[in-house]
Amino acid sequence: MNTAAAATAKPAGARPTTGRPEKLRLGDVLVQQRLISQDQLQQTLELQQQTGKKVGRLLIETGVITEELLADALARQLRVPFINLKTFPFRGEVVKLLPESAARRFRVLALEDKGDSLLVAMADPLDLFAYDEITRLLKRNISIAAVPESQLALACDRLYRRTEEISGLARALEKDLGDAVDFGELTASAGAEGAPVVRLLQSLFEDATQVGASDIHIEPMESGLQIRVRVDGVLQTQTQAEKRIGAALAQRIKLMAGLDISEKRLPQDGRFSVRLKEQTIDVRLSTMPSTYGESVVMRLLSLDGGVRRLDNIGMPPAMLQRFRQLLGRTSGLVLVTGPTGSGKSTTLYAALAELNSTELKMITVEDPVEYRLPGITQVQVNDKIELSFSKVLRATLRQDPDVILVGEMRDTETAEIGLRAAITGHLVLSTLHTRDAASTPFRLLDMGVPPYMVATSLQAVVAQRLVRVNCEVCSEEREPDAQESAWLSGLLTPGQTIRAKRGRGCSTCNGTGYAGRQGVYEMLEMDAELTQSASRSDPAAFLRAARARMAGQTLTHHALELVRQGRTSLAEAMRVGYDLED
Repeated sequence: MNTAAAATAKPAGARPTTGRPEKLRLGDVLVQQRLISQDQLQQTLELQQQTGKKVGRLLIETGVITEELLADALARQLRVPFINLKTFPFRGEVVKLLPESAARRFRVLALEDKGDSLLVAMADPLDLFAYDEITRLLKRNISIAAVPESQLALACDRLYRRTEEISGLARALEKDLGDAVDFGELTASAGAEGAPVVRLLQSLFEDATQVGASDIHIEPMESGLQIRVRVDGVLQTQTQAEKRIGAALAQRIKLMAGLDISEKRLPQDGRFSVRLKEQTIDVRLSTMPSTYGESVVMRLLSLDGGVRRLDNIGMPPAMLQRFRQLLGRTSGLVLVTGPTGSGKSTTLYAALAELNSTELKMITVEDPVEYRLPGITQVQVNDKIELSFSKVLRATLRQDPDVILVGEMRDTETAEIGLRAAITGHLVLSTLHTRDAASTPFRLLDMGVPPYMVATSLQAVVAQRLVRVNCEVCSEEREPDAQESAWLSGLLTPGQTIRAKRGRGCSTCNGTGYAGRQGVYEMLEMDAELTQSASRSDPAAFLRAARARMAGQTLTHHALELVRQGRTSLAEAMRVGYDLED
């Protein structure tokens, strides 16, 4: 898409957009175009005298006019393009012609190099001082385009991702450490915010939270240090740096988590919290010795977002209704299964939030405690002092609970205690790592749990995965390719077709075509036939009956339904389907 397609048509007889804008009064422009009345302008001017804010900002804050209408009005008055930055095809080399500090200070973005001039987006095209300063910085003729201010701010956050800042701080740290630094003796106090390693970590965290990353990976390689972030389940390289700064980063992170900085031969786990731009981030840390140094992975969890509700986790309405009925029972075991990073904890916490009331005693046994929930007793497992899942769970049963959440059934002892609790009048919620719902009872049997306990206590299994959601700004219909058509042929009836969408990539989704993730689910409820099959340890009979119960309501079918709705792509649905087939 070129700039002309992104801009509104200019009026007949429009002047060239190159050159210094005229000095105009915004209020007069809006009155002239009948977007506001003279009375509204007068009221705004009086409010301006009291607050000192700009007229345009006051008109937007009081709801008299929208940002889009304001920018469009200025574009028509100045005979310059109005550009929607949500769909504009940014080019990184053009954007970076203008330093981030100047872009944010003057509220401008470099959009397109036209050869004889540079097209620049301005949130306030009437700001002559900003125009003059940008012209001086770029040393080029510039033509301007009007854009909504909020779009420009979001675009700055997406486009200036601190990559240069992080790389620069990494180089500064290399220089600061020198060639003969003993990393084992490197220490830093909590107040040493000026140290290069601290500034580098701060930039890493700020960039990760800015793009909604779930993890930060610091990986020493033979050729250097690789830093990556995981966004919507996919790793993206943030920067490459000298391998020798890896030890300094690992040591500072271990200090923040209160870990043993002298121990580099064994894996360590920890956690800490950081405060960034009025947002608290909980960090779960894992270090592991590798061939070229310590590999560090940090999982990020925002403590300000709160726990999601069952209504908005993406569970199909019919399944959600049955799941809520299961949660209303006074005893039994409900398991949520799936691989690591499939959203199991989110589902369980949403269930806890649904159940939470003053009438119920609720206890959780977790490693670690991910969200703090008011009114619920939460216990952190600590293997260092032999405070294991099984030990805490035994003590929990003496606390007269109504609902128990076990973070994960990791071993036979924990599973047996949880199942006994479910038999003896407690509602138990927990997670297990299995590929689908039907295989879950046999995973418990493989762990050594007696068949009768599984058959009598297990009420239901919810299996889930996460798929990436199509970007709403750039998603468009596209025909399935040969591989997708072959996969669909095994799921659709003859003559049935499906209209699929896929994001083409834009500035909003950082060129990926996706923005966010959503759960896909399947649920298996235990009935008399399934219970008998499980108690007889008859896998073949159980799987036949289980597949009959879930016909048309499996993970693959839910993913395909999201494709029909335009929520996700066929590629994402295929990923879930192939994972289950493999």
